[in-house]
Order: sequence, then structure tokens, then C-alpha cells
Amino acid sequence: MEGEGVGRLARGEGGHAGRAGRVHRFRDPSAGYPGHPVLHQLSFDVPALTMTMLVGPNGSGKSTLLGVLAGVITATSGVLQYGAGAPPAFVPQRSAVGDALPLTARQTVEMGRWGERGAWRRLTRQDRAVVDSAMERLGVAGFGARRLGELSGGQRQRVLIAQGLAQQSDLLLLDEPTTGLDPEARHRITALLTGLVADGATVVQATHDLEAARSVDACLLLGDGRLVGQGPPEHVLTPEALSRMWHPA
Repeated sequence: MEGEGVGRLARGEGGHAGRAGRVHRFRDPSAGYPGHPVLHQLSFDVPALTMTMLVGPNGSGKSTLLGVLAGVITATSGVLQYGAGAPPAFVPQRSAVGDALPLTARQTVEMGRWGERGAWRRLTRQDRAVVDSAMERLGVAGFGARRLGELSGGQRQRVLIAQGLAQQSDLLLLDEPTTGLDPEARHRITALLTGLVADGATVVQATHDLEAARSVDACLLLGDGRLVGQGPPEHVLTPEALSRMWHPA
């Protein structure tokens, strides 16, 4: 089949009008480390213009799966087939970005243009416009000159999402974007992500928040690196399934 291969990206065709019908397909990706497999041949689809949640206990493989989809972790087998557009944009856990990094909020968002421009080349006027737009969209333009370590948890998370948005990808991958935030910040992040989907993005995020997961388009339930459920949350996040995952016999 055309476009097959380990970790290979296959691009669809068509313009913006056809994006609603596109599907990101992932067939049997496996990943891990020597002597320690983490993911075991997961197969699933992510339709465009949807919000999909990765749900599962700690150690179930959620972060590893996001890393594989983002291309920062190499799959040991399987096929990754994406719709047309830029490569996926990956927003790591907020805790993965150290307080001591001497970066301002704006410099952090500008890093989202490195994939297009390169790390050491000056940004073009178009790049700066993209950064401005992303920061305005996430409501962080007002503290662009402040260091990351000076920002609240919710502010820093919005900066990281703005960095992902600046990559101008149709597929945004987020690793537990609301973990550790207060209820108001969680609500704001959730509303922003919902707005991004309404504006034409496809969002996949890992979460421990079952209440939030019940409100999205689709869920992928992971356990021990295997996909044990996929589909609408009301079909996947049943009491029986959750009990098996979090309270195994």
C-alpha cells in the first residue's frame, strides 16, 4: 500500500474544504526500549476536526504514544498515515519545561517556527505574524517579554499551546495540558482547545481527567501499552472498563 513504512508520513490531498473528511490512520505502531516494550501494535483512526482523549492509568503508554505520533519517539513497527498539512505539533507536559530556562514567553512561541525556518535563521515578517496570531489566540500576547519561570501554571501552559499553534499544523498533540492547574485555568485551557477544533484543528490529548474525557468526540483507552477501547466516551469509559483499568483483579 502506498505510504506504508515504519513511522512514515503519508499525506492526503485536497484543500481546506476537504479536511472534514480526512482521517489520520495509525496501524499497529509498537515502541519501547531494549528489553522493555511499551506500546503493543495499537491501531486506531483520528478523524479530522475532532477532539480525541488518550485515557489510562500511569504507565499505560499515553505519553509514549503521543511521542510516537509526534515523531520524537521512533516506532519499532507499524504505519503512521497522516492527512495533508504540516507535521503534527507536539505540546509536552508543562513540567517538562524547566523554570530556569532563560526564555521569554515570546521566544518560547517563536520556537514553534523553527521547524519551518530553522533554529538559527532570523524569523521573517510572515513568521512574526504567525507568532503574533498564536499569542493573541491564546491570550498571552500581554506578557510576551516575561520569563517562563515568572508565569503562573495556566499562563505557561497557554504559551506552550501557542508554540504548538505557531507550527501551523492541522494536528495538535498535547500531553496532559491541564494537569496541576487550578479549576479556572483548566476550564480556560479546555475552552481554548475546543475553540481550536471549531476553527479547524484536530486535537489529541492525554489526560487523567475523566470528566473532561466524557465531553469530547472520541476516547482511546490504554492499558499496559495496549488499546483496550476506542470510540465515543459513553461507549469506552464505562464503569466496568474503568474498574478493570484502575482496579485490576
